[in-house]
Amino acid sequence: MATLVVMYKTPKDANAFDKHYFATHVPLAKKIPGVRKYEVSQGPVASPSGPSGYHLVALLHYDNLAAIQAAFASPEGQAIVADVQNFATGGADIIMFDTREV
Repeated sequence: MATLVVMYKTPKDANAFDKHYFATHVPLAKKIPGVRKYEVSQGPVASPSGPSGYHLVALLHYDNLAAIQAAFASPEGQAIVADVQNFATGGADIIMFDTREV
């Protein structure tokens, strides 16, 4: 398995972010080919020392890194990337990696 993690920084307007994210972005993301599981954080995103600078974290699970790359090369993947600028006014950090159970 592989995981794509999107860490959305605190936006200028949290309510507008949430409205767009759940009404528009999530339905688009669910159309991306190869997504096996889609999770988002619930409630505040904290660090061990207290509040973080993140508003929401999304985890998208795929079969492998090649599947993530293919997904974002697709028209659906390109649409989701383009949509981020419509609501993520605080910016976002994105990482991806293969996973293994230990």
